[in-house]
Amino acid sequence: MNFLAHIFLSFNDKEITIGNFIADSIRANKFDHLPNKVQKGIKLHRHIDTYTDSHPIPKISSKRLHANYSHYSRVIVDIYYDHFLAKNWSTYSDIPLDVFVDNFYDLLEDNYEILPIGVKKMMPYMITDNWIFNYSKMDGIARVLNGMNRRTNNKSKMNFAIIDLEEHYDAFEAEFTEFFEELITFSKQKYTSLINNKKP
Repeated sequence: MNFLAHIFLSFNDKEITIGNFIADSIRANKFDHLPNKVQKGIKLHRHIDTYTDSHPIPKISSKRLHANYSHYSRVIVDIYYDHFLAKNWSTYSDIPLDVFVDNFYDLLEDNYEILPIGVKKMMPYMITDNWIFNYSKMDGIARVLNGMNRRTNNKSKMNFAIIDLEEHYDAFEAEFTEFFEELITFSKQKYTSLINNKKP
């Protein structure tokens, strides 16, 4: 899953949210310098990723893209799924998306000193262009896919994946909706287990 899903699946727990967001910038188990609950957020992120990677529904979504995008298909599906979460946000949260996202940006700024270098470098662009809120819009997703393609030196051709999203929009949305309900249940169970464990 991509940024918005991981933030949402932190269940409004600030330290868990930080860990869940920065986890991709943390190598292996090199996070014992971080606060206990931030460490648990990193672990929650990894549980979510493992569950998602092994679940049959995202695999169906990915297979639809594989001929054109090969191993980048899973990354594209993560971005699509964040779009559907943002688009249908009121189904999942009582907090308006713009408020939720602004609160998250404030949380990053309040915890700037513990963020990995990569996240610190990304933050100004993410906040200025309001990446996360703009997942709800097709042009926002198009910009994300264009940016991802540039990061692969145009090898991934991910910029064309907006066309696939438009062509198979209903199928991808149905797959997201079915999968995300199961992911919420799984993530709540993992969150509760991590919080109840006194160890990091």
